[in-house]
Amino acid sequence: MRKVNTVRFGEIDVDEKKILHFKEGIPAFEKEHEFLLIPFEDDSPFFFMQSLKSPDLAFLVTSPFIFFPDYSFEIDDDIMKEFDIKAQEDLMIYSILTVPNGEVKKMTANLMAPVVINSKNMQGKQVVLDKSPYQTKHLLFPEKEGA
Repeated sequence: MRKVNTVRFGEIDVDEKKILHFKEGIPAFEKEHEFLLIPFEDDSPFFFMQSLKSPDLAFLVTSPFIFFPDYSFEIDDDIMKEFDIKAQEDLMIYSILTVPNGEVKKMTANLMAPVVINSKNMQGKQVVLDKSPYQTKHLLFPEKEGA
């Protein structure tokens, strides 16, 4: 266990086995290599992906399949090999969320660049999908017609 200071959660104990390792960092945050997934609340589909280096950096993430059941993409063979991914079941997939001006109703998910993690070795990468039909801002809670 190691202790890490965070702005949102204060000082937390981190189990080394639960640390997510991003060799290349995350686009625009290339110097951030270690993160921890912290549940937003019990039974919540949301997590904070907290940086272990920068106390004030935490991304709000969720499994895209909860909100977009038809979401699908193929992971490049090179990435499968690089991260030693042997089976689909070993994958954890998250989308980084944006909450514009704190308005939850306008929350969007980045489906063009999913965060892919091998749950067996905790290696991760944000993968930018080439030739994707997805965008960086898909509404999680689209307005209902006639509402």
